[in-house]
Amino acid sequence: MTGFRLNWMNLRDGDSGKVLWQGDDDLSSSEAEHEARVPKKILKCKSVAREINFSSELEMKRFRLEQRVYFKGECLEEWFFEFGYVIPGSTNTWQNVIEAAASDQMIPSSVLNGNVVIENAFFDGNDEISRSKVRLFYV
Repeated sequence: MTGFRLNWMNLRDGDSGKVLWQGDDDLSSSEAEHEARVPKKILKCKSVAREINFSSELEMKRFRLEQRVYFKGECLEEWFFEFGYVIPGSTNTWQNVIEAAASDQMIPSSVLNGNVVIENAFFDGNDEISRSKVRLFYV
């Protein structure tokens, strides 16, 4: 959809609020697979807060995100988030907290590195606005 843009995104430690990663690439663009280099210590967080800043020229009545986490092409997790109404011509910030799996269920960063792809699909109701993929590298 023209008129929709992700301006920036960050990932924070859900307990301390400390920013662990921030990027300002428009991750809504589906033309190529994006890459993100995030610190390994994010895998030790009990929860991660993701903050997205986006702009929309158009009104959206039911803005939502479907996120899928793939490891070597296999879907490991699915998350569904609802934002709701978006005012036309607005810029908004949206934060979600994602609880981590138990530490004994976490895959080591050396195994995950470059093998995790997060697919983000944004919708207004059932109408797809944007779909993109981000490959994660743990540094």
